[in-house]
Amino acid sequence: MRTPAPVTSLTFTYVLLTLLTLVLPARLWAGSAAPEDAIFEPEQISTFAKQVERFAASKGARAFIIARQGRPEDELPEGIQFTHTAIAIYSTITLENGKTAKGYAIHNLYQQADKVDRSELVVDYPVDFFWSAKSLKAGVLIPTPALQQKLIALVMSDKDEQLHNPKYSAISNPFNAVLQNCTEYTLDILNAAIYDTTDTQRLKANAKAHFTPTEVKENPMKIALGGVVKADISIRDHTDTIATATFTSIAGYLNENALSTLAVTFEGADNVTPLL
Repeated sequence: MRTPAPVTSLTFTYVLLTLLTLVLPARLWAGSAAPEDAIFEPEQISTFAKQVERFAASKGARAFIIARQGRPEDELPEGIQFTHTAIAIYSTITLENGKTAKGYAIHNLYQQADKVDRSELVVDYPVDFFWSAKSLKAGVLIPTPALQQKLIALVMSDKDEQLHNPKYSAISNPFNAVLQNCTEYTLDILNAAIYDTTDTQRLKANAKAHFTPTEVKENPMKIALGGVVKADISIRDHTDTIATATFTSIAGYLNENALSTLAVTFEGADNVTPLL
């Protein structure tokens, strides 16, 4: 009988990491990936995207916060409804045939496809935004007209690019500039518009003083172990409670400071639910 080979430390590590990948909850890995394969028919996605656009336009939104579900709803952590958040701005869009049209351009922070712990800034459009959504459900948060104008001015001057930190974690701490995810980036842009500054130190100090993030309700050990096998999960920017910016926490922040006019979940023209 052949004697089994001894289990080396390298083999043990490989087996451990494989098991961790299998047992760690998938709901933690709900990051800011760019659109991939669609699970809905293109016509469904296009129709839904147009409905979201028309709804926002009907409310007079020149700029608004938009969110989608990038994971199945039953895999989302408690208290988190959406996995990807961005800023939509009513713009003149150049079409493939060279003609122009009016519509919403969406300013995103996406993970890089080949290096998920790094991010890049990408402008796309509602159909692209919802292409890989796991549910035809959107978050729509409309700031006050004055804040909308400040957001537009900031983005049109490219100052939003100064707020981008390419070091990515899906559960980044919004109170420091060590790592960043899409929703923290959105919060940074909002605060840059609110406080008329792109000074990161000031923005983080103001966030810590006035913004309440969402606690990630998962076993800290599982999250820590997840960072071993998932490059886009890190808690090195957290010290105590693991909490991150979410669409809902941003909605609460703007509402508490009288800086929004509407916050809803949108699942169709006849299915609009207040978020707060």
